Amino acid sequence: MSGRGSVVVEVEGLAKHYGEAHVFRQVSLQVRRGEFVAIVGESGVGKSTLLNCLAGLDTWDAGRVRVDGQDLGALGESARAVLRRERIGFVFQAFHVLPHLDVAQNVGVPLLLLQRPDDARVQAMLEAVGLGGLGARLPQQLSGGQLQRVAIARALVHAPPLLLADEPTGNLDPRTAEQVMDLLIAQTRRADAALVLVTHSAAAAARADRVLHLTADGIAA
Repeated sequence: MSGRGSVVVEVEGLAKHYGEAHVFRQVSLQVRRGEFVAIVGESGVGKSTLLNCLAGLDTWDAGRVRVDGQDLGALGESARAVLRRERIGFVFQAFHVLPHLDVAQNVGVPLLLLQRPDDARVQAMLEAVGLGGLGARLPQQLSGGQLQRVAIARALVHAPPLLLADEPTGNLDPRTAEQVMDLLIAQTRRADAALVLVTHSAAAAARADRVLHLTADGIAA
């Protein structure tokens, strides 16, 4: 991605422990608007845990996380929740769509949480991800690739400066995975957001501006 701007995510000396065992330590990184960073590493090294720390969904034992200038460690749970709603979009491997809501309603959830319902914005996002005309369908009527498109539209509908993606192609066949990555990159670029992707996929990581390797002792290019 081009035209990189201000720092959206800043991590300094982050450490996470479970009892006496450390998951990772001395993790430091920065990600700017318009930048796509992939985080790779062995299974069990804490990639998803790190992503959850960036979103303020998990706690850490040392270090600092700032998102869009806000120190997450200085915020209470309710303030973190507000920050997530306003400034972060999250795309999960398992989609996490709500089965009782139709496609348009699923995409519109972030706007409802922000008390900014906007049907026109929802329809524009559906068109942007190739789901125009499918807004009234229920999730069980869609393919895996279509469900991930719903998740991408939902993550970006409120124009957050940070998009976090946890193995978003892990449940997809290679051709669909490539299409989803094309879409994820294009829509993040369009929004001038920072994209942080956790993946086991070498093909997905190869699309990134930077690839960072997470180990128990830190993170490196």
